[in-house]
This record gives sequence, C-alpha cells and structure tokens, in this order.
Amino acid sequence: MDNTFGGVSSVMESSLYHNVHSILRELDCQPQAGSACNKGMLRWTLHNRIEKCPSVSVPLVKVLIKELEKAERIDSKIRIIPLLHTLLYTILQSAFIPEDVYHRIYVCLKSLVTLPLPYCAIALNYARQIKMEQTTPGMLYQRRVIAEHNLRNDFYQLHEKVFVFMDPAVFPSSLVSALKADVEGLDPGGDALIYKRRVMLHTLLAVIGKQCQVEQLARALENLGEDLDLHFQEVVAIVEQRVEDGTAEDDQYKTRLQEIYQDILTAAKDQLHPASNTEPHLPSPEVSFHIWTKEDDIWNELVNFALMVPMDRNSACLDEDDVRRNSVVSTVSTDSGIEGDMPSSEFSSLMLDSQGGAEDQTSSQSFCRRPCVRWPKSGTRLTLMMEAIKGSGGYGLIKEERNLTARIVIMGDDRTLGRLAKTLHTIRKREARHLLLTKRVNQEIYYIPVTNQSSSHAQEGLSGPEDMLTLAGYLGSVDPWYDCNLNGLGAMILKLAQMQSSHSSDSNPFLLDIISYYTRVSQQPVHLPVYSVKISFADFTSASVEEVFVSQLLIDFPEIKRFRATLKDTIKGSVRYKSNSPQELYGAVVSLNYRKASISDREQENGVTLTTCGMLVTVVPSCRAKSLHSVNISFQDINPTRTITAPLRAVSANFRVLENRSFSLCLDKDSRRTFKDVQSIEIFPCLDPGYCLQSSAKSKYTLAEGGEPFIKYVNKTLTLPINTFCGTDQ
Repeated sequence: MDNTFGGVSSVMESSLYHNVHSILRELDCQPQAGSACNKGMLRWTLHNRIEKCPSVSVPLVKVLIKELEKAERIDSKIRIIPLLHTLLYTILQSAFIPEDVYHRIYVCLKSLVTLPLPYCAIALNYARQIKMEQTTPGMLYQRRVIAEHNLRNDFYQLHEKVFVFMDPAVFPSSLVSALKADVEGLDPGGDALIYKRRVMLHTLLAVIGKQCQVEQLARALENLGEDLDLHFQEVVAIVEQRVEDGTAEDDQYKTRLQEIYQDILTAAKDQLHPASNTEPHLPSPEVSFHIWTKEDDIWNELVNFALMVPMDRNSACLDEDDVRRNSVVSTVSTDSGIEGDMPSSEFSSLMLDSQGGAEDQTSSQSFCRRPCVRWPKSGTRLTLMMEAIKGSGGYGLIKEERNLTARIVIMGDDRTLGRLAKTLHTIRKREARHLLLTKRVNQEIYYIPVTNQSSSHAQEGLSGPEDMLTLAGYLGSVDPWYDCNLNGLGAMILKLAQMQSSHSSDSNPFLLDIISYYTRVSQQPVHLPVYSVKISFADFTSASVEEVFVSQLLIDFPEIKRFRATLKDTIKGSVRYKSNSPQELYGAVVSLNYRKASISDREQENGVTLTTCGMLVTVVPSCRAKSLHSVNISFQDINPTRTITAPLRAVSANFRVLENRSFSLCLDKDSRRTFKDVQSIEIFPCLDPGYCLQSSAKSKYTLAEGGEPFIKYVNKTLTLPINTFCGTDQ
C-alpha cells in the first residue's frame, strides 16, 4: 500500500499514469480521422474518477509532478500548461495532501518560474495558491464554493456567477430545452445549507486528515439544524483569519477547528439519521442559461446581477429587505392612472350620483391599486445603481472594489463572436459615460465554439459550406489545451443535446463539467482585434452607420452575375472562351486607399483602382505583436480561374465605387448583419470608447512638470478578450 490518505495500490497508480499519458498524447500528435470529437473526454473521465474515489488524488498529484519535471527536462512546453491546470484542479478537488507532496510541488513550480511567458506567469500564480492551501488546508475549496454559490458571510464576500448565452442561429429550437436541462438541471435544489455542509466537511477533513470520522461528521452536519449556520460562520472566520496571519500560530489554527469538529459530533451524537452524502464533492457553479435573442440581453443580465445580488436594502424597486433576486414576481400595471383611461365599468363606480348628491357609499369604494413591482428599464436601472453606490454603506463600495464576477460564456460560431464584439462596444460606450457597471462587476468572457456543420463539410473549400469556426481555429493554434478541450466539442455538443432530448430521463453532466472546468481554470485572455467599419449609403438622405467586426467583411455586387467557369472556358480557341465579351467578364470599377501593414508600423499610404465583383476582408490576429494586427483584402473576379491582384495586407482601408452602382455588405458571415445599397466604407481599428473620455481628462494623464502626456502610451484600440488556458501577452 502506498502511504497516502486511504491507501492506493501500485496498480492504481500505474492506471493513473496511463490516463495522464493518454491525455498528453492528444497534444503531441494529430488526431486520427473521426477521433477529433473525442478530445476532452479523457480529461473529463480523469476528473470524474477523482470525484468518485478521492483517495486517488494524492497518487495522481505525484504522477503529475513527475510529468512536469520530465516536461521541463526535455523542454516539452506543450505539456506544461495542461499539466499545471490538471495539477491545481486535482488539489482543488482533494481533501488531504501530505506535507512532503506539497514541498515537492512547490519546488517544481519554482523551477518553472524561469521559463518565458505564459508558463512562468501561470506557474507563479499556482505556486502562490498552493502555498496558501498548504498553510491553510481547505481554503481553495471553501473560497470557491462560497463565491460560486453566494454563501452569505462577513469575511469573504466575493460572488461569482456563470451566464451562458446560446446563439439561436446555431442551435435548433428543438434542442434548446435539452441544453438548458443539461446546464441548469443538476443544481441540488439551490439550498445554501447543502453547500455549507460541503464546505465544512471538506475544511474539517483537510485539517484533521486521517483521524477525521467522515461518515459520522457528515451525519452530524445534516442533523445540526439551525446551529449549522453558526458553525459555518465560525469556520469561515477562522480560515480567513489564518490567511491574513500567514504561517503564524499553526497549532492554534488546527486546535480551533478540532474543537469545532468535536462540538459538532457531540451535538449530534444522539441523532441516528444516515447522511445522504459523505464525500465533499466540488459542486458545479451557479449557472444561468439564456437564449441570446436581443442585443441588450447581456447588458441587462449584468445590470440585474449588480443590482439584485448585494443591494437588497438599497434597491429602490424592492420594498422587502431580504427579497431574493429569483423570487421577485412582477405584476404589470396596465392602467396609466388617468381616469379617462379606465374602463367605464370601474369609472362609473367612482362617479358621483347623476342627481348631484354625493353618495356616502362611493367614498368607501375608494380606488386602490394592486401592489406591484415594476421591472426597471435600462436607464432606470442605471439610476438605481448610481443611487445604490452613493447611499450604500460597506460591501466594498467605498473602495470601489469589484466583488462581483460575471463569467460570460458564449456558445456559437464566428457570427456569435461578431455579435459579442458589437455588444462589448456598446457596453464600453455606456461605461464611458457613467462607469458604474465596471466599478461593480468584473467581466470575464469565455467562448465555447459550436457548429451545426460536419468537419468534412468545413474542409470542402469554395464548393462547400463556409467554415464558421475560423476564430476558434486561431484560438486552438494559440492554445493547444483549448483546442483539445473545446474545439473538438463543436459538433459533439449538438449530438449530446439530441441524445438528451430523446432520453430525457438520463442526465448527462458532460456539458456542465466542461463549463465548470473552463470557467474555473482558464484565466489568461487572448485578445482578438476588433475593427470598425463606417458605412455610407448610396441614398444620401440615409445617415452613415458605424459597425464592428472580428472575423470578416464581405462585399458583393448583387446585380453582377458571376461567370461559372469550366475546363473548356480556360482553353484558348474554345467557343465559350471567344464568345464572352469584355463587358460580361468585368465587374464594377472601385477605388481602394489603404495603409499597408508593416512590422515597423510606419505610415505607408497606397491606392489602387480596379474592376471587381466583390471583396473579402478577413481579420488576421497576431499572437506575437499587437502591431501586426491587420486585415487581409482579397478581390473576386467574375471568372474564378483568373486573379485580379494579389491579396493586400492593411491596417486601415477606404473602399468606394466609382460608378453609379451600389453593393451589399455582410459582417462576420452573419446574414442578420447585412447592409444593402452601400456606396462606400471605411475600415479602421476600433477605438476603445473609454479612450475618448480619458483623452479629455488631460490633467489626469499629464506629467506634473509639463512633460509629454501619459495618454500617448495608453492602448487606444478595443479588443475582444477571450479567456483561454494559456493566453497571449497583450
């Protein structure tokens, strides 16, 4: 037997070693045909194994440390990020880790700090967390559950919530209910007592270790009754005080928790009811599932999250002190309060007698409104937030601490990311005026790529459907662990939802586990460049429109019929080749002025005039230098076998038609964002709306002795930050 908590045989450790190597092989080699959708299943299986058998956590940690030391020795950096995340997630799920194992972990992580970014940053962050977990056992688990399920206490007041937004353009309506059930249906009743019991069980087990009577403690916690909250508050206070004090008074910390442990067992020693759960599994976070139909859906959910969670006593739209945000039932009032708008049957009872005598009984029939709660509109909610921030006492508002974290998970394809960029730009505009939501809520963006097209169709090129996951492919090339866990699930999620809808009785926690793991572990953003396009229409009475895009912009002249080329059309001397006149083979005459992209980022203005039937502008994000963020501009000919000009790489461009023609414009492959009758467009990097506010406050960004303003060095461009497992330096 291995000298670990619970005892694990060498056969079990060998099996864990095989599981870890199977996961690493997915990173080192290209998957076989048909196995790409199985990526991420091995990681899920391994973590489920830890939940079902917690005793395997210690040998798994030893295996991961061996592989980390080997990866550093052979300079296999592709393995370091997955091993680091798997190591921390295992420690988070574990209840007991021996001191010698902690020491070996810390030594290994310190050696990884010498590596370049992002390896050193992740290793340093995890080294700090593991060091805190070593000095304060159970701290990581306790803080995680408290934040994810809003367990009220006076010592750790961070609150996190996951918002899943599904694009209806990708998901069939018949599968929406199945996806919602997968994401939200596994919450154990939403009872805070369940999570408090798990926190106390895990913390006491982590401190006491092998001497802890797990079954008796679990039974005692379920039979505590009203005293459970008092013990919970005491345990949280002891742990948080320990985090502040550091390594001082180690014996006193353990003694105080052992006293609580004995008090709980003594108080419930006469209770013989069996416990429903004796293992402190890490519960899934609080997740809300939304169908993203309106542009303001994300903004409204963030404002409601900021208003309704911590401001029960300050919200002007609620009268009760302890109203929960999920229990508010709004009754809509349909009358305006004006007598002329009331129904005649009700209005007649309030009128005086026609003979002129005032009836006494009418005074008793005074008009009374039904008590109702009006759900505030967007502008009203902003006012409520401003009043609550000014009038609230405590809860971190004086220091402007962002104690709320909204983890926004977007499920869709390139069209969905285009909508997300537009929404982010709108939110930044509103925050530039008020700066209220940014003070209250820390916003994290996550992206789960989902498509309804098969992988074979995406590879067919021009003759097949358009690839809708180009940005997901870029994220996968930057982060192999993202590619392994998320990119392979694009088509699998729809299959799982279809299976779930046909077998509604069987719950499948796979999708919820993916969301939980992704939002908990991936904290390193990859910044996708956002570009603005100013659209001017042929009808001069129409005002110009400014939009944003992140993947591509497509220009098409609908009145020009494309020439479908065959093999005979390309051979000189053929009848078809001679019969085509130049007027049939040429398109519209356009003018393009652009600033050429270069590594030095110097101004290089160029211009070109040519005939074309369309233009495609694709965004080229760069993971090495933000100065290389640019767009590729390619032109389309009527004859696909002929090339007009080589593609151009530009930072900004100005495109207009020189003839009396107009074109249609489609952004991010989304038919919902199509503009017709367009005369000219301007493409340029999107400026952060907050930059305009910063540039106006010159005194804040100017040197004290009249030097160059600091605003010169502030990043002006807006990017879409997608959290991944490794991220890039921005």
